[in-house]
Amino acid sequence: MAIQRPKGTQDLLPGVVEQWQGLEEQIRKICKEYGYQEIRTPMFEATELFQRGVGETTDIVNKEMYTFLDKGDRSITLRPEGTASVCRAYVENKLYGGPQPVKLYYIGPMFRYERPQSGRFRQFHQFGVEVLGADKPMVDAEVITLVWDLYSRLGLKGLEVHVNSVGCPTCRPEHKQKLQEFLEPHKEQLCKDCQSRFEKNPLRILDCKNSSCQEITQGAPTTLDVLCEDCAGHFAELKRLLTAAEVVYKVNPRLVRGLDYYRKTAFEVLVEDIGAQSAICGGGRYDGLVQEVGGPQTPGIGFAMGMERVLAALKLSQEHQDEDKKEFLMLVALGEKAQSEGFAIISRLRKKGLPVSIDLLGRSLKAQLKAADRVQAKYAGILGEEELSKGIIILRNLRLGEQEELTLKEFEEQVLKQYKEDGNQ
Repeated sequence: MAIQRPKGTQDLLPGVVEQWQGLEEQIRKICKEYGYQEIRTPMFEATELFQRGVGETTDIVNKEMYTFLDKGDRSITLRPEGTASVCRAYVENKLYGGPQPVKLYYIGPMFRYERPQSGRFRQFHQFGVEVLGADKPMVDAEVITLVWDLYSRLGLKGLEVHVNSVGCPTCRPEHKQKLQEFLEPHKEQLCKDCQSRFEKNPLRILDCKNSSCQEITQGAPTTLDVLCEDCAGHFAELKRLLTAAEVVYKVNPRLVRGLDYYRKTAFEVLVEDIGAQSAICGGGRYDGLVQEVGGPQTPGIGFAMGMERVLAALKLSQEHQDEDKKEFLMLVALGEKAQSEGFAIISRLRKKGLPVSIDLLGRSLKAQLKAADRVQAKYAGILGEEELSKGIIILRNLRLGEQEELTLKEFEEQVLKQYKEDGNQ
């Protein structure tokens, strides 16, 4: 029996990889424009980092982490998210000693032991940004605007930005008490996970996807009911700035996110019909996280974007174009001399940025034209011994069935001209 890839993983094959590269290119471009620099952290960390940084009451820590003992008997975990690692790097490398704020982004694989389904994998990829060392509402607005701007450039439609304030250590205890009082009569009807959350972190019960828990929490007190003056002012200014930046948003009082480190701003970007998960981006403010992992008191905010989900949304919205994975031209060469000349021709065209190819198997004319059709080439250049002796080459439009004879020099000029006229440059 052939060995298969692990459950919850995927092979990214040619044709799909190009879509990932295009998305990564857009990400790097917009981050550069917004003044964010890339950081790359290890794919595994000390387990304690995520226990302290993500929170011991979270599903991630309790159920989903890939944790093991290494040969030195140290507990190691494959990173389930990126923020805790960035904060650890910020502290360990003393980035707090330099100019603030520090604006970072990352792209890379994350690992969670989840039940694989549409839109959810055990190895998945995230793009995230983190701003450390600034606590003003304008920072929150910039982070949300960045992801909104990115999705607009990608052509995503049907998006909703949901925002909320989850309070801070000053006002959250009051909400905790009111929420526990509201839920106490229904405690036994809550799911097992929510029963365990009742004492430590009842706010997360509002985030439960269990239908019975959702019904029980209808009408429950929200954090917006008890915000302190500082949190209320911060949230009001954030909404004003988002409106000024023309970001379409909706206040969602039930939005609490799934990690313990959030305070004040929490947000998600949602899109319909991409499988099990409709959120393609989520984030918020985490002013206590750097201190939690051993650093000085430092404000922070960021988001993480599931790249698989974004690509799925692009496919469904029909905005993503597949032209970049198609060949513009395949050179069909028959005979050794023609193959040698053909290879020189496509080498020159490739240097000018054209997506062209040549048959590498020495197949017949019919077989090579079939190959050109399979890669959806728009044109074929046909060069045999007879054409070579005459100093000509045939340029065939494979979609229209039309063709013309050109000199070798005219051929390259015509192909380049046609490529530009098709809007590629």
